Amino acid sequence: METVLEAKNINKYFKKPVLFHVLKDINFKIKKGEFVSIMGKSGCGKSTLLYILSTMDTDYEGNLYLNNDLLSGDSRKKLSHIRNKHIGFVFQFHYLLSEFSVLENVMLPAKKLGEKSLKEIEENALQKLKILNIEHLAHKKASQVSGGEKQRVAIARALINNPSIIMGDEPTGNLDSHNADNVFNIFKQLSVEQNLSLLIVTHDEDFAKRTDRIITMEDGRIIP
Repeated sequence: METVLEAKNINKYFKKPVLFHVLKDINFKIKKGEFVSIMGKSGCGKSTLLYILSTMDTDYEGNLYLNNDLLSGDSRKKLSHIRNKHIGFVFQFHYLLSEFSVLENVMLPAKKLGEKSLKEIEENALQKLKILNIEHLAHKKASQVSGGEKQRVAIARALINNPSIIMGDEPTGNLDSHNADNVFNIFKQLSVEQNLSLLIVTHDEDFAKRTDRIITMEDGRIIP
């Protein structure tokens, strides 16, 4: 199976207040359609790693590949384009614009990418809402939908540019068990039906146990 994301010998140092080796020789691959979780105690480097993998942080040693293309060393402008086109994000907080409709929120990353007409973007956004069973909310303001629905809207937004991988940072951290279960099932469905790769940082053991594979971190290392 083809590799979507690969980290090779990733090391990260915090320089202040003193030199601290935060990520130590990180190596792993994510295959197409694979649903992987990252677990570990607070402070083990999970979020720092996700920040690097998502191309937001470029101050590290080692190499990062997306779809077998080397990203390390690329300009911020190029990385911003790659991030918007190929990586979908789902955070603990949905970061929806409350005054915008659900549909407008989902369309935003595609408008930013600017590769399709507004009509196409709107059609795509409705299709994503349909996959998540929330097309009936399309014209409601984001502020008017429930917490569980907001997270679905955030997932639809993450899907709008048909990314190569979805990255999540505690995407169920703010949800009750029912809604957390819904989010897991959505991710699983995307992995199986759309052959989408997912990499999710989580504290939720029940969630992680049901993913295809768990990457466990401790003190900045991946432990076997």
